[in-house]
Amino acid sequence: MKSYNVGILGATGAVGREMLKVLEERKFPVNELRLLASQRSVGKTLTFNGKEVKVVLAEKDAFKGLDIVLGAASNPVAIEFKDDIVASGAVFIDNSSAFRGDEDVPLVVPEINPEDIFKNKGVISNPNCSTIITLVAVNAINKLSKIEAMNACTYQATSGAGINGPIELRNQEKALLEGGKIESSVFQYQIAENVIPQIGNFLDNGYTKEEMKMQNEGRKIMHLPELKVTCTCVRVPVVRSHSIAVTVYTENKLDLNDVKNAIANEKGCRLYDDPEKLLYPMPLVTSDQDIVFVGRIRRDLVTDKGITLWCSGDQVRKGAATNAVQIALKLVGLEC
Repeated sequence: MKSYNVGILGATGAVGREMLKVLEERKFPVNELRLLASQRSVGKTLTFNGKEVKVVLAEKDAFKGLDIVLGAASNPVAIEFKDDIVASGAVFIDNSSAFRGDEDVPLVVPEINPEDIFKNKGVISNPNCSTIITLVAVNAINKLSKIEAMNACTYQATSGAGINGPIELRNQEKALLEGGKIESSVFQYQIAENVIPQIGNFLDNGYTKEEMKMQNEGRKIMHLPELKVTCTCVRVPVVRSHSIAVTVYTENKLDLNDVKNAIANEKGCRLYDDPEKLLYPMPLVTSDQDIVFVGRIRRDLVTDKGITLWCSGDQVRKGAATNAVQIALKLVGLEC
């Protein structure tokens, strides 16, 4: 089997470390692994396949000889090094939002639009984490009848804000128990015992940038240019796994049993729906794995062409690291 030289840009962050873990789990054929990060992380070591690999500085010439670069860094870092990565001959599979809206950059969820991977010009974008989880959950419905609109509310874990999100949650929980001072720096307000109905900056239309991603990215991934989405994004005091309540409005009225059967047989999904047994997706059952759990499937009471469901998935894995590695596997012709 052919092996490949793989780099991880932003290797020491939460997503970068998870990419390393998923590469190993999925037995990606790695020849050379190059861990790239900022100056403060240079010299640190991470373990891959039982061997210690040193972190090196991300700089202009650091990508030479690589075949694939997995991006787990911020927008500014991705923008800074994109041209250098492409010039080196590597394909840049980037988890930031920097290039998602570019017409010549494929935006890919391998279960939905794998064919777009091969239209790349050196860059492939990983979608937003909530977008990935939601679209994997509803893709089977779209195959039964075209989705025309969606109404979604996301319940996003603190780790979606980076490694310091859960730390702030735990520190606040401890302070509440011990009567200490509540300090907030990662989130706008106290997150312990609270929910915050804002993720991202507000736009002129009253929605946040995060909320508009569901529509803008959904249109591109599902090849539904007219798709309309209303979305509210909420930060909740959960460490890991995002959950989404979504109602989809389809072109034709669908049979509820057909919907459940389609979801049960869809790649990347698990039907987890038995109200009598109180069986439904939750962060506690969906964390640290790659499947999107789907449940609470029912007919919308507003229109007979609406289907309402609840889904949950690990946003660090399927919502970021695993999706990127799956793209890489498809890119080199392997099953993901």
